[in-house]
Formats: sequence, C-alpha cells, structure tokens
Amino acid sequence: MHEWAFAEGIIKAVVDESKKHGFKKLSRVTIVMGELQQIDRDIVSFAIDNLKKGTVAEEADFNYEQEDVEFECRSCAHSWKIDDVEAAEDEIIRESIHFLPEAAHTFLQCPQCGSRDFDIIKGRGVYIRHIDGEV
Repeated sequence: MHEWAFAEGIIKAVVDESKKHGFKKLSRVTIVMGELQQIDRDIVSFAIDNLKKGTVAEEADFNYEQEDVEFECRSCAHSWKIDDVEAAEDEIIRESIHFLPEAAHTFLQCPQCGSRDFDIIKGRGVYIRHIDGEV
C-alpha cells in the first residue's frame, strides 16, 4: 500500500516545515493529491491520523484536495483534462498512465491538433498546500 508511504512522507514534511516556521502546534494542514497518483484518500487519512500522534501535528485537522490531471500540448499550446479525450475512458489506459505517467504519450493525443507531444502540467504528485499553526 503506497498510501502509508505517502502518509509517512507527508507527516515528515509537515513536521520539518513546522520546525522551519517555529510552530509549536499545528491546527490545519491542506494536502493536495494529484489524480494520476490514484491514492485512496480514506487510507491516507487513516494512516495520517495514526502517524501524527506524538508530533506537532497531533491535533491538526488534515484537509485533502484532489488536483485533476491537466495536459498542455507543445505543438499548439492547447490545455486539456484527461476526461476530455475518449481514450481515457478505458480503465487499462488510466491504470497504465497511473503507473507510468510518460505512457500517456502512447495512449493520448491533443484533442485539438492530434499531437502526442505534450506535458503533464497538473495532477501528478502529492504536496502540502498550506499549514496553519501556533508559534
């Protein structure tokens, strides 16, 4: 379960950032999870609730947001979401892109010009958007 590994990384990052900003106690943390990660939010939440015990984040409310995947064509500069292309309806294709995002170029193309030369500009990672705490 890679969700536990993500949760451990999140708690470590939150604790490290708290130290940098001099927070003694955290009240709220916002975590953004990219759609391509296909993370089970319930498992991450459960893991974080267990892993935050005994840390500066023990009493913090953790909020989770999903960031939709977005692509941008290098040929025509058109931006689109994965749901804008028919091929993305296939679960095998979605799963392939999840495990190897670079595989998107094999399965998808720009809906405007048909190019397979595009960047994944959103929805790929996991990051901390915001931390609130007391100094």
